[in-house]
Amino acid sequence: MSPKAEHAKAPGVIRVIELVGVSDKSWSDAAQQAIARAAKTLRHITGVDVLHSRAVVRDGRIIEYHVNLKVAFIVEPAQIET
Repeated sequence: MSPKAEHAKAPGVIRVIELVGVSDKSWSDAAQQAIARAAKTLRHITGVDVLHSRAVVRDGRIIEYHVNLKVAFIVEPAQIET
């Protein structure tokens, strides 16, 4: 059975980590930046929850958007060497 089919039937263990995304464009972009970076080292990301968002303001303008995220991903079974 392929790993994708196996994950679809029974995910096994799902791990959740907390990340902070930062952008000078928007909260949405900050979240996307965090997920894009996480996807470079994590496989099988299944979901994201936005915990809270905040912004850095300077001279009456938002200059930086921050989002705290919880990211869920499927933990792969350990490889057994034969």
